[in-house]
Amino acid sequence: MLIKYKKSFEKIAMGLLSFMPDEKEVKKLQSTIKEYETNDQWRLFLWKEEDVLGAVGVRIEDDQKMIVQHISVTPSHRNQGIGKKMVQALKDQFGQEYLICANEKTENFVSHCEE
Repeated sequence: MLIKYKKSFEKIAMGLLSFMPDEKEVKKLQSTIKEYETNDQWRLFLWKEEDVLGAVGVRIEDDQKMIVQHISVTPSHRNQGIGKKMVQALKDQFGQEYLICANEKTENFVSHCEE
């Protein structure tokens, strides 16, 4: 289930985002999390089953596009379709309102999830 990020999930979210190639440094991660917390155009969601297993961060652009800029799944739960479920949940929840797109960092993963 896709849930909205809350401050109480900060450490989990930072751990998940740290799997993104450009988010390895703690200062960069802290900056990214702060952006999700303060910028209305940035939204972070977590994928929760029994535990939080993934994260997907989006940026609203032009009030028409939702750009997937971060997407990550815990290593022990990869290759189980969780990324695909997260992308599909975004489309189900926001597809009427926004065109769901990827950026250059997430397009390979997102296009793989859409296969």
